[in-house]
Amino acid sequence: MSTVMDIFDLAKTLSESDRARLTDLIANTIAKNENKNEVLTEKRFSDGVFCPRCNNSHIKRNGHKGTVQRYLCIDCHKTFTIATNTILASTKKDLSVWKKYIECMMNGYSIRKSAEICGMNKDTAFVWRHKILDALQNMADSVKLSGIIEGDETFFPISYKGNHKKSKFVMPRESHHRGKQTHIRGLSHEKVCVPCAVNRNGLSIAKITNLGRVSTEDLNKLYAGRIEEKSILCTDEMNSYIQFADKNNLELIQLKSGKAKKGIYHIQHINSYHSNLKKFMRKFNGVSTKYLNNYLIWNNILNYSKETWTEKKNIFENFVFTTENKVLSKEISKRIAIPLLG
Repeated sequence: MSTVMDIFDLAKTLSESDRARLTDLIANTIAKNENKNEVLTEKRFSDGVFCPRCNNSHIKRNGHKGTVQRYLCIDCHKTFTIATNTILASTKKDLSVWKKYIECMMNGYSIRKSAEICGMNKDTAFVWRHKILDALQNMADSVKLSGIIEGDETFFPISYKGNHKKSKFVMPRESHHRGKQTHIRGLSHEKVCVPCAVNRNGLSIAKITNLGRVSTEDLNKLYAGRIEEKSILCTDEMNSYIQFADKNNLELIQLKSGKAKKGIYHIQHINSYHSNLKKFMRKFNGVSTKYLNNYLIWNNILNYSKETWTEKKNIFENFVFTTENKVLSKEISKRIAIPLLG
């Protein structure tokens, strides 16, 4: 009778492609045997079931919806299931498909390639991408930086792609031809500003704040309360950082133009971050500005955090499957064209 070690030894004789295929088959078989509600119960309600609407644990069982247990909250009188207010609510796809789709995102695949691999329509693949990234935004908003932090801004031309006439959207300017640069060179109100900050532990913050050059007020909107006091902030000579650092009790190290570093302080990590971000964005052939914040968090996890591929995949799954997410599919395309911080 063959043992597990016998099978393991046989697997080592396979080619690299066949080993990858075997690993995929085993993973898919395990995923297919996983029950969505059991997984959600384990991950979301490990300390006991509570109402996802009011967070109260004063609940009682309230019959079934098919094979799914329903609950009634005694306080808010709302019914719910284990999947209520998650992206898995009302989904008709198996958990294995969601896990396969997350793997596609971990590999940075396009919408069409992900749809082909997961056996779904490309429009469904697009909606899934942004439901997942919306859930990860909750995690991104909780990131706080400390230690030595490097900060700088990058800019993206405003793109109104995806804002169609049938949604009653009115273009505020003439359309730019595909692949052409914005009409105004340098910084202008035709570009969104994305301040970015990274520390040396693999944590990062990046979000659209304003049009054109960043101000101290814009920096405060993004970073206030998210950078620990007495941290060391390394930047270029942008004046906006002086008042920001003073107001938030940070030690500011500013490097003169053309100077690579000052002792142990430099901005090489943030420059590398910007380079990888631009490379990541190029393969999507122009991202609509209204979705840009989602791609920023996607890049932060894939290309800057220091966890292993498997650890990142687990972060995707654990956070995505259990995070409260109320966005409806039909609402995704209706987002504001330029999501500036208020």
